[in-house]
Amino acid sequence: MNIIINCRHMDLTQNLRNYAEEKIGKFSKYLANITEATVTLSVEKYRHKAEVHLKINGSLIKAESITGEMYSSIDEVVEKLARQVRKHKEKIVSHRKNKNKSSTVAESAESPPAIIKNKSFDIKPMSVEEAAMQMDLLDKNFFIFINASSGNINVLYKRSDGNFGLIEPVK
Repeated sequence: MNIIINCRHMDLTQNLRNYAEEKIGKFSKYLANITEATVTLSVEKYRHKAEVHLKINGSLIKAESITGEMYSSIDEVVEKLARQVRKHKEKIVSHRKNKNKSSTVAESAESPPAIIKNKSFDIKPMSVEEAAMQMDLLDKNFFIFINASSGNINVLYKRSDGNFGLIEPVK
């Protein structure tokens, strides 16, 4: 696992680096397919923030914590990540078990998913290249934008092979 540590508005000491690497490195024994861990440590006035992004086979697990001291922020974010990693691992195991059962039994046992979050964004016209750059900057798997050349709403997404795909409406 590759661990990248970034700092904002603070200097990274060797002790803090070792502490963060040790805490985040423990996740590699729970999930062997973690490719990268990005740790961002920042200080704003009296708030010490630790934010971690784990990349696991194309999916992303994020957690952040804000406390009055950096070491406790790291501890708290590791606890949050541990809960999310357990949940991720349980989903993988349950999907394996459901493959053995018939699909009709699995569908009747599960309730339909509910919409729990709704976001609104201003969408500005841009080229496909700009949208790809924006998506990389946001570190997301998809990006919705208005294509400047056609005026239609398009969806740009990251494929599993690392390339991009574009979804355009049919005229």
